Amino acid sequence: MGMGDRSAAVTRETAETAIELTLAIDGDGEATIDTGIGFFDHMLESFAKHGLFDLTVRCDGDLAIDDHHTIEDVAITLGDAFEEALGDKRGIVRFADRRVPLDEAVGSIVLDVSGRPWFQFEGTFSQQQVGEMTSQMAAHFARSLAMNGGLTLHTSVEGENAHHEIEALFKCLGRALDDATRIDERRSDTPSTKGEL
Repeated sequence: MGMGDRSAAVTRETAETAIELTLAIDGDGEATIDTGIGFFDHMLESFAKHGLFDLTVRCDGDLAIDDHHTIEDVAITLGDAFEEALGDKRGIVRFADRRVPLDEAVGSIVLDVSGRPWFQFEGTFSQQQVGEMTSQMAAHFARSLAMNGGLTLHTSVEGENAHHEIEALFKCLGRALDDATRIDERRSDTPSTKGEL
């Protein structure tokens, strides 16, 4: 069974942010990111590189206030893009279980592309801030992605350096979403006894 064109272009405009985002699930890991938050841009590039997603993100956010709305709204838009690009989810693997290390840090994810949003996070970030990104926003990014992408997402981090902890989490998220959204050539239907996800 062929994959078809599993891509999406999504825009989101509120009083807080204006976002243009494109996603190709079956890409080469190419990313063009501009959110105004350097470390967040780096994390999205890492997510795309390790998930082999082609991703463009342009966000004009209210950074004069803080990083919250920009990071949250990019995650919402990315979740919408995954939901749109996956369509009826026919033929996907659906589940993934990944651990990714970065030096002393480890990010862990158990994922189900279930259509039933759920999020759980365990761990703490060792420093409050990395560059212009509030560390805790990494978990909030994952939560917002799960809620809008219809993902059951269990995540955890451990380590001693917040840069490493956050980067391990984003890399792990990319790898897990790549695993779960891959086409299983043995399957021609939607992977659910209900017949839909």
